[in-house]
Amino acid sequence: VINMLGAIIGDIVGSRFEFNNIKTKEFTLITKESKFTDDSVLTIAVMDILLSKDLSNDNIVNTIIKWVKKYPYAGYGNRFINWVYHDAEHKPYNSCGNGSAMKISPVAYVAKNIEEVIELSDKITKVTHNHPEGMKGARVCAVCVYMALHNEPKEKIKEYILEQYPEVNDPNYQELVRSYYHGLETCQASMPQALYCFLISNSFEDCLRTTISIGGDCDTTAAISCAIAEAYYKHIDTLLLDQIKNKLTPEMLKIVDLFGKEYNN
Repeated sequence: VINMLGAIIGDIVGSRFEFNNIKTKEFTLITKESKFTDDSVLTIAVMDILLSKDLSNDNIVNTIIKWVKKYPYAGYGNRFINWVYHDAEHKPYNSCGNGSAMKISPVAYVAKNIEEVIELSDKITKVTHNHPEGMKGARVCAVCVYMALHNEPKEKIKEYILEQYPEVNDPNYQELVRSYYHGLETCQASMPQALYCFLISNSFEDCLRTTISIGGDCDTTAAISCAIAEAYYKHIDTLLLDQIKNKLTPEMLKIVDLFGKEYNN
């Protein structure tokens, strides 16, 4: 049984370190300061959209806005907040921000094949992040989760990743720990880092600790890498799952639970 909390765990564990990078794998995963941020709220919004089976533009937009207004202080980007509250027409704003990729993992559980993964990813992403790099970041995250879910070997996932982001072949873990800090919150900056952390990991928890130790926008990179790691390793420590559930509200847990019942294959 996959709990579908991978992205949310990455977000909550990473929340303490986003602007205070820790640069080591040795840290307590959950403390009283750990909290959900925009990554968790929007991942749950995507689950809600998929549960409704209504993929019209209006329903996608309205569901995202509904969840943001329930949790307005979760740390959203300025352009996104502007889109939610001040753009009467809710037109996409050509964003390549990593917000497209951090929320998209649920589509991999719904899709019947890779074509459908891409179609669902594009439908949800284009309402805000219609920049080619924003669309691509979401698509690659969703396809990697789908491949992992369907037991593709890591080598095969890596081949796909390198076709999309060739630079993933270059980084060196120690070098990234030394030099990587919070910079642009774009798919171009975050996706290679998140994908690399998944590829060099040996368990779900190792992926989580590796992603956060490198630093940068680590609640979001961990949401991306851990969504893939959960689908791939298919095991998360029960204690960690319980601690995470305690950080979510009853209405969030209800959606995660419904989504799990509907789509856990």
